[in-house]
Amino acid sequence: MNKRIIISLILAFSFCACLLSAAEVSAKGGSAMNRERSGLGGKKADLAGSWYPADAGELKAELEGFIDRANPPKIDGHILGLISPHAGYDYSGPVAGFAFKAVKGKDYKTVIILGFSHRKFFDGVSVYDRGIFETPLGSVGVDSEFAKKLTSAGNYISFYPQLFKDENSVEMMIPLVQTALPAAKIVPVAFGTQDFRLCEILAAALAAAIGNRQDVLVIASTDMSHYHTYKEANEIDDFCIKVIKNFDPKALYGETKLGTAELCGSMPVAALMLVMQRLGADGIEILKHENSGDVTGDKTRVVGYVAAAFYKLTVADQQLTADKEKEYGMLNEKQRKRLLEIARKTMEEYVKTGKAPGFTEIDPGLNKQQGAFVTLRYKGELRGCIGSIIGRGPLYKTIRDMAIESSTNDPRFPPVTPPELKDIKVEISVLSEPERVTDPDKLAMGKHGVIVKRGLNSGVFLPQVADETGWSREEFLSNLCTHKAGLAPDAWKDPRTELYSFTAEVFGEK
Repeated sequence: MNKRIIISLILAFSFCACLLSAAEVSAKGGSAMNRERSGLGGKKADLAGSWYPADAGELKAELEGFIDRANPPKIDGHILGLISPHAGYDYSGPVAGFAFKAVKGKDYKTVIILGFSHRKFFDGVSVYDRGIFETPLGSVGVDSEFAKKLTSAGNYISFYPQLFKDENSVEMMIPLVQTALPAAKIVPVAFGTQDFRLCEILAAALAAAIGNRQDVLVIASTDMSHYHTYKEANEIDDFCIKVIKNFDPKALYGETKLGTAELCGSMPVAALMLVMQRLGADGIEILKHENSGDVTGDKTRVVGYVAAAFYKLTVADQQLTADKEKEYGMLNEKQRKRLLEIARKTMEEYVKTGKAPGFTEIDPGLNKQQGAFVTLRYKGELRGCIGSIIGRGPLYKTIRDMAIESSTNDPRFPPVTPPELKDIKVEISVLSEPERVTDPDKLAMGKHGVIVKRGLNSGVFLPQVADETGWSREEFLSNLCTHKAGLAPDAWKDPRTELYSFTAEVFGEK
């Protein structure tokens, strides 16, 4: 028998032998659990002196240094959640500093730490629901009232303290919380196995327990790719970050299972994203991404780290955006000009260096979630056009991302080259929310863009396509079906075919 298969079978048997269900834990208890529950005193740090300094003064100076030196982009809105790495501070501390700098000193009363067990298996989610955690920086209390709302939510969420023994995914977050948010209590949580169903169960329980509270922060603990070369690691991590920014937790979980994206904490991050969706987060900001090679200089076998923040616009920001829309339509002249600047700068920098510039926008109109396309024309001819029909984050970030996609990833064209940049003009289309079309005769050519969908086939034409081609309504819809969706020319007449219309605010460089 193949040696790899034998090893896999041994590992599988070991997994089955160690696996306990949450129901079994609740029913059987166990001496270790009883000691924890009886528990006078608290959970002591297991990793002080190995993963981080055991001396309080040294540890405090190190963590304060990481946070003080970090310079994350300003976030306009209230931060609901973070992603932070959990390797030894010598390696991941500089990136973690970006996450905790973004929330330092803010009025969070409860911090949920979503980790997982690297070493033990458990068929469920363990929530540490009482007592204190002790680190060299002192003691931090567990928010028992909040924690017990989770453990009472279902059979798969319980208290199983063994998952927190020698576990860096949770413990490495605690001194950082103590440094940036010293008044907060914590709720340590650890996944015992990889099962997306557990993410959904925990996310529902968390969202219900948080409710309308604005003083709860949820942190997902994870590192990224492991032990690739520096170049390979950055390619894998860049793809993973792209999946995270798409705000699709099921897709993220699937990519990590396939190995196309790497997150050791895929369960915490997927659960965080599900909670953020339930709480109405408006966007995600990548605060910092690098790997151990950037710290040590050894780029042969590196580990990747990312810091990110999920946020929600305040009521005041949302109202201001609504007021501006009433006055100007979707965008005013200043907003249009800024979006064109973002698209231009992004395209030029990415084409020349392969790196995307960072932007921070305080204008609520540019932070609204809206679909948009970026179209490039070289000496008047189409050179690239890619967009997103549905907004999945702030508009200005969508424009940035689509500027990259249209200049480098439109399958109809080769990537834009630096010599072409001076002759390329940028055009932006900001889209309204699509609406179902019941009567195609009501589609106005030049005003309405159209999406056609049937089964797995779909396609889209922007409103300006009709003006550029001079097509009639029937020609417009027939070409949409054949050239964009791979359907028969008259498929739009079939009741089984879905049509959606949207309008677009189109503006470009002169």
